[in-house]
Amino acid sequence: MSGRDPLEWEEVSCEHIVTDEWIDIRKSAYRFPDGSVFEPYYSYSRKDYAVIVAEDENGDLLCVRQYRQGIRKVTTEFPAGGIEKGEEDKALDAAKRELLEETGYESSDWTHLITIASNATLADNHAYLFYARRCRKVSGQSLDDTEFLNVIRYSPDKLEELIANGSFEQSMHVLAWLLSRRAEGLS
Repeated sequence: MSGRDPLEWEEVSCEHIVTDEWIDIRKSAYRFPDGSVFEPYYSYSRKDYAVIVAEDENGDLLCVRQYRQGIRKVTTEFPAGGIEKGEEDKALDAAKRELLEETGYESSDWTHLITIASNATLADNHAYLFYARRCRKVSGQSLDDTEFLNVIRYSPDKLEELIANGSFEQSMHVLAWLLSRRAEGLS
């Protein structure tokens, strides 16, 4: 058996359109399995990230509200943040850091839910989804220069309502919620 899947595309050229510390946008040409070549095909690299379903000691969920420029509106979502290059094998440490920085809460009860491709069609990064139980407030927020967010607590029923009416819009965050419910035997 050869090492190459017959459905795999072969990159025949690649031009880096934008490359900086945040993103690497590429314009490529690919040879398809039938031998034809297609271009341009755009893709990008960016940091892996962690999403944290954070439940406080009362069973309420710690959410954040912040502006998301991609959809140009303020969203409600779980705490989340980038995993620095070279830190991928320490995704849990990054998740703990992000929870503390964004909310001032910490937990000693963590479950890794899944690591999954963020957008396999266009991007090569992954989302690391975690569930943190019995979170407790230990400090104030310590936000990055580009972070402007508020922490809000929701009951599980209220979060279900937000998801149902389209007010909790981040797909990876919804996936994290559903997997956390499965982890609790509540699916």
